[in-house]
Amino acid sequence: MTLYINCCVREESRTNRLANAVLKKLGNEYTELKLYEKNLQPLSKESLERRTALIRQGDYSDRMFDFAKQFAAADIIVIAAPYWDLSFPAPLKTYIENIYITGIVSEYDENGMPRGMCKAQKLYYVTTAGGPYDPTYSYGYIESLAKDFFGIPEVNLVKAEMLDIAGNNAEEILLQAF
Repeated sequence: MTLYINCCVREESRTNRLANAVLKKLGNEYTELKLYEKNLQPLSKESLERRTALIRQGDYSDRMFDFAKQFAAADIIVIAAPYWDLSFPAPLKTYIENIYITGIVSEYDENGMPRGMCKAQKLYYVTTAGGPYDPTYSYGYIESLAKDFFGIPEVNLVKAEMLDIAGNNAEEILLQAF
């Protein structure tokens, strides 16, 4: 199963258009998770304590673990996140905070080193930027999590940048991006 994590709020989102081109090229059926339609909340003191207690008990039956299970079970993951404020929209960070569950997406070995538990072999991070794109606080973060903590060996950046620069043809840039 391909999991499409859509963090695009605009109906006419260029990032979503680019992600749909990636999904079409992959040719697989996919499950789309529209983050802006979910009521994901950052962890609070209470929810963190509850989550920690359930993890200690090895009880992953609570609905709070559903997104983590879905993420861990995916064969391919496509994340669409526009480049906002040198990073990505806040719902993606909140999603990551909610799926990073020890015992589902990651575990720690006897030396305290993380070991990924995700099934996916590939993750595609899709983004667009009106100006120049710096991957440091967006793709770089996702790539590190995917490879070092989730166990996803291949992480790919698909980007279209400089879309809003006078004289640039945004449509042509999008077409050449993937």
